[in-house]
Amino acid sequence: MRILIQSFGSYGDVFPFIALGRELNARGHEVLMFVNQRFEHITREAGLTFVQVGTADEYERFLEDPHMWSERRSLKHLLRVLAQHLPKAYKATIPHVLPGRTAVIGSTLAFSARLVQESLKVPGITVHLAPSIFRSVHRVPKLPGVIMPDWLPTFMKQGLYWLGDKYLVDPLIVGALNGFRAELQLPPVSRVFDRWIHAPELVIGPFPQWYGDPQLDWPEQVRCTGFPLYDSVQDGVSPSLRNFIDAGSRPIVFTAGTAMKHGADFFQTTVAVCRQLERRGILLTSYPEQVPQVLEADIHYAPYAPFSSLLPHCDALVHHGGIGTTSQALKAGIPQLIRPCAYDQFDNADRIVSLGVGRVLTRSEYQIDRVCETLRDLLMNPTVHAFCRSVSERFENRNPVIETCDLIEDYVLR
Repeated sequence: MRILIQSFGSYGDVFPFIALGRELNARGHEVLMFVNQRFEHITREAGLTFVQVGTADEYERFLEDPHMWSERRSLKHLLRVLAQHLPKAYKATIPHVLPGRTAVIGSTLAFSARLVQESLKVPGITVHLAPSIFRSVHRVPKLPGVIMPDWLPTFMKQGLYWLGDKYLVDPLIVGALNGFRAELQLPPVSRVFDRWIHAPELVIGPFPQWYGDPQLDWPEQVRCTGFPLYDSVQDGVSPSLRNFIDAGSRPIVFTAGTAMKHGADFFQTTVAVCRQLERRGILLTSYPEQVPQVLEADIHYAPYAPFSSLLPHCDALVHHGGIGTTSQALKAGIPQLIRPCAYDQFDNADRIVSLGVGRVLTRSEYQIDRVCETLRDLLMNPTVHAFCRSVSERFENRNPVIETCDLIEDYVLR
């Protein structure tokens, strides 16, 4: 079977699909990855066929807009870029569809995968990496700009979802989406993020039920598996980072995410926090211009490090709340301090707090004294460490990538 995989987003959005692609490829399927040029290296490194959708320059321009990380404006910015991306991704995919021998897998924002499925009637699967995409009146996802208290009656929550779709969300994407659907002779859609975003026969939530507990009003075709932990073909960290780790006490890791280009304030505060706590720190970012030029000997900068190899040697992780980073810290069994900015990060942060393994500070709260106080509590709190160990143990004897690919095969081969 030829399996076409589309992923739209950052490294954290692409890595899980590379993990699935590698496993499906090992099972004898022909796997093609449709991603931005920025991810060509990691795709080919994994032994998968790379098909370009968008240039690396386009990706960098997308990240340069500060609205990408605005709590109020991020969705508008993201959907504007998605509207431009949609025809490119669809047209790049169509030539690779073999009638009767092709299935398509798409990430949350890979709208073109849904269009390929609808227009060519091929088997299609949607994979939502984080539970925040699933709307519910029972457990309302914590999303930026969404105020929906738990005590509200069900009919009011449903009404708020409807109003949000009609006046806030749909106007940002429906025009471009339905315009392209008309070219494909497909009927118009509305309330895109309510039901259309989910493939009609199989939707996979690659997270365990203890993290994203399925609600009664989730789509009935949803199947949860587990975190597809993957961050590099190569095991281990760089020699310089390994030397730093081995040279002293266990450090704290700080990252604002691989897609963050506006984190200078985060790293400046972080350096001051390490100094005040007298703790060793590791700063991770692909954009070194955000990091202070002169660092003390107990602070190490690295452009990237696979968390699966790094975090077991560290005492805590301070990060943005992306689902990939969050899940790696859960497996490593270390406390987390999350500073969410946009998208699913607020909901992931809320779930981390509910599990008892971390704390949350908003961007405005990420000040030296507040961060120091919070980290001291996380590092010294035996209850937090007990919860971290308990959660980490849940990862034992599980291979979520195999479980997820079993679901995929059962669907596409039947």
